[in-house]
Amino acid sequence: MARYFDGSQPNTSSKTKRQQEDQRRMEFRRAIESYSEQRRLLQEINEYAELNYWQAAGGDQQSARPAQ
Repeated sequence: MARYFDGSQPNTSSKTKRQQEDQRRMEFRRAIESYSEQRRLLQEINEYAELNYWQAAGGDQQSARPAQ
């Protein structure tokens, strides 16, 4: 049996479904943003660690040279 829908009564099932879909999309988007931010921070940390490693390695090599 088909019902006539004139728009005066809100269709709660479709509205609820849309809200749930929006919520899932937002959670997914937040997860992607969090992952991207974490990768960026790890990359910055690794760049900094590489810089310290090469500076430390360069300093060790200089101190290991025999005196003339």
